[in-house]
Amino acid sequence: MVIVVGAGPAGLAAAAELGRARIPAVVLEQADVVGASWRDRYDRLRLNSARWVSTLPGSRFPRGTGVFPARDEVVGYLGDYAERHTLDVRLGVRVERIDRAGDTWRLETSAGEFEAAHVIVAGGYAHRPYVPAWPGRADFAGTLVHAAEYRSAARFREDDVLVVGPGCSGVEIAHDLAESGVRRVRLAVRTPPNMLLRDPLGVQLARALMHLPERRADAIVRFARRRTIGDLAEFGLPIPEEGVFTRLRRDHVTPTIVDREAIEAIRARRIEVVSGVSALDANGVQLADGTRIEPDAVIAATGYGTGLEPVVGHLDVLDERGVPRVLAGEAAPGLRFLGYIHRPGPLGRFGEEAREAARAIARAHRQPATPRHPAVAAT
Repeated sequence: MVIVVGAGPAGLAAAAELGRARIPAVVLEQADVVGASWRDRYDRLRLNSARWVSTLPGSRFPRGTGVFPARDEVVGYLGDYAERHTLDVRLGVRVERIDRAGDTWRLETSAGEFEAAHVIVAGGYAHRPYVPAWPGRADFAGTLVHAAEYRSAARFREDDVLVVGPGCSGVEIAHDLAESGVRRVRLAVRTPPNMLLRDPLGVQLARALMHLPERRADAIVRFARRRTIGDLAEFGLPIPEEGVFTRLRRDHVTPTIVDREAIEAIRARRIEVVSGVSALDANGVQLADGTRIEPDAVIAATGYGTGLEPVVGHLDVLDERGVPRVLAGEAAPGLRFLGYIHRPGPLGRFGEEAREAARAIARAHRQPATPRHPAVAAT
């Protein structure tokens, strides 16, 4: 039996591929529904990649689904996927710690212990919301929430809102606020992002460019940006000197995918771009360029951590950022991490990773018993 941790798209794809290989798999999910990371996000959320490059193995999106599936369409797709493939998903089971136990792995969970020769951890990057420890954060009297808590603009209609972070979520939330008539919307940007227009062929092009040398791929994307988005330097968003693929491979920073309407809102200054946040106080925010503003609310679109440290941090399989050191193959004998590789069109990539993992586990099941590698330290 294989234990899969996480019933998001990567975990479901892994379980389905294992099922095709006739290897029993149990999926442990701490939430009360599959695809919880999608269900619990903001109303406006959509896939950044087109539906035809975002499917999991053996299942397409149903007819009538938008080109860029909306949040609820993705949630429905994942639920149908689990049912269609008759996956053994145990909801409400939180995995607390994974340890080596002889030739198997022992998982301590909220529902008791599980043991398996192979474990696939597929909890994903967007697991634990991260808010920077800004000086004065605790003193801020206004509303301070992470983007994970944002649903819609309804509660902010009369507010002056500062969105912190120019990633996909930050720009999309700022656009949602501006489009909904919120009194004032500002976007705090410390490092200008590489931006790509949300386009049906965009992700396919980006995936193809992954095979080119970084400088050449960066040049192609930079040319595409100038043609589709243009230069936004006068609005506070200059084209970065470092290209998409340089930052992706070195820093694991993905490009910001934007809708044309969001760019128009920035050009019309309905979304005002300001400097990054340096500190907060009771009534306002100090920006990196020395200016001070007094928003009613701050929405931190400042990313997530993997949340893997309590579960596997003692196994020496994570780097200093809490990200698995080995992203393809075994991180330790019988232990794999799935869905942690930054690539354009991640859902489609999850399927590829799941297929590779299932094949490797199937080969291990067919091989005669051989001496295993030294056990991973449990402390």
